[in-house]
Amino acid sequence: MRHCINCCIQLLPNDLHKQCFRCRGSNHINQKCPVCKQGNIIPLYVDSKQMNLLAVLEVRTDHNESWNGFFCLRKGKLCSLIFGLIIMTLVMASYILTGAKHGLLLIPSPFHYGAFTGNPNLMDNESLSETKDHYQPSKINISYVRDYPSIKLIIDTITSKIEFINRQRPDLEDLKKQELHMFSIIPNKFLPNSKNPCWYEEYRGNTTTDPYTTNSYALYSKRFRTIFDYLRKVFWNHLYHYKDKHYRLRCLPHFYIIGQPKCGTTDLYDRLRLHPDVRFSAIKEPHWWTRKRFGIIRLRDGFHDRYPVEDYLDLFDLAAYQIQGVLQSDVTKGHSKMNHIIIGEASASTMWDNNAWVFFYDNSTDGEPPFLIQDFIHAFQPHAKLIVMLRDPVERLYSDYLYFASANKSAEDFHEKVAESLQLFENCMLDYSLRACVYNNTLNNAMPVRLQVGLYVVYLLDWLTVFDKGQILVLRLEDHASNVKYTMHMVFQFLDLGPISEKQEALITKSPASNTRRPEDRNLGPMLPTTKAILRDFYRPFNTKLAQVLFDDAFLWKKT
Repeated sequence: MRHCINCCIQLLPNDLHKQCFRCRGSNHINQKCPVCKQGNIIPLYVDSKQMNLLAVLEVRTDHNESWNGFFCLRKGKLCSLIFGLIIMTLVMASYILTGAKHGLLLIPSPFHYGAFTGNPNLMDNESLSETKDHYQPSKINISYVRDYPSIKLIIDTITSKIEFINRQRPDLEDLKKQELHMFSIIPNKFLPNSKNPCWYEEYRGNTTTDPYTTNSYALYSKRFRTIFDYLRKVFWNHLYHYKDKHYRLRCLPHFYIIGQPKCGTTDLYDRLRLHPDVRFSAIKEPHWWTRKRFGIIRLRDGFHDRYPVEDYLDLFDLAAYQIQGVLQSDVTKGHSKMNHIIIGEASASTMWDNNAWVFFYDNSTDGEPPFLIQDFIHAFQPHAKLIVMLRDPVERLYSDYLYFASANKSAEDFHEKVAESLQLFENCMLDYSLRACVYNNTLNNAMPVRLQVGLYVVYLLDWLTVFDKGQILVLRLEDHASNVKYTMHMVFQFLDLGPISEKQEALITKSPASNTRRPEDRNLGPMLPTTKAILRDFYRPFNTKLAQVLFDDAFLWKKT
């Protein structure tokens, strides 16, 4: 790509090359350029990436006659060499200063502490169709820093600031003030003869009313309209009639697969749904607790109207119909049959994604969210069961990068993004607590790779402030991959599921793995050894704490 250096010099730093961009390229015409139409131009050739503003040397053409003729020819090569050395010196100086403390940064941080404003379009969605453009090329141009000791200084600073402080559990009345409508819809008690949390709700519509006409999941996603078309056809057949009133069975999930992304949750979901006593929501990952109830639909769409809790409950209607069939199967005999069917929900964002809090809840003085997802789930379902699938956070991050990056994927590009993200995380830790940085929406959106998702113990400790440890099953993807049968039996036991036949077990445990790495991503090879060493140092204190909490050294990931 071709740039006019005169334009770049005169337009820096405020105009951001707006005029220069209009005249760059092979069709550059001096007479049309508002800056360089006077005459002599020095073209500067750079690659397709954004030009590093610190590397632009202020050079102007000199009309001194001493540069004319034979003298210019003899000194041309020497001048070029000097010119290149000066540029290299300035670039290296800028990189060194960039690694210094945040007060000495030449490159401004893309987030500003205290404002906590970010772009919701950068928040990820686990569905590939909604996340293929999650990562954009980095706006901060840093070098491929392979100097391990220099980055180790950043990690040492982060490690020195780590404190695992228990959060205070909010009062129930404060939760109700935040979500009045939700608390008016979901009751305090559920049917006693159902293992799954269900209740009957009066339906006030008539036969001409479409019960799903306003459901936001049906309105905004074509993929789910077929499901709702079927639900409309069978809706009236499943209403319960009593004393001239109509009632519909409503259900919440009995268990949640809450995380983490790129840790095998899709494979666990695909196997578990084959159990005869397990049903799932009509949509694999509703992301209602973390995103949809705040009006976050897709990365690129920004905020929409918030999805009411009724839209979320509609996703469990198919399962509710089957539960209702069990409950009413022996009604003619004067007693109701116990239902053993349970419903699950598998949004991998539930464990960690609290990015929306800053837009809807009052900011706390210390930058930490006053309410988390688990506070509301526990308020309605104190006995819910939660399943977490984890993976070596170093490998998880690289898999996450390969899955979501849209262009220019390489081990070198990954290394650059890791170095930049570590610097941003260090800057936050210098001024804020660990929890404030982990849940900092602006910081998370600014980091080119999602370092924070691999800080498993931070999220787990916050979930343990409201749920008992016996209600949370934590698995490792490495164990699941090596012995599917063993991990599935652990899940069956945890959910207290009934026995299954050998044929059903073989179907569940011997099916191929789901959502494996794409061939084009496998061809890129592993990350750089230096990158792996850097990430192992970064995640080590968090893995150590996780192993202590779970009393299992396997979560140190020394051998994976």
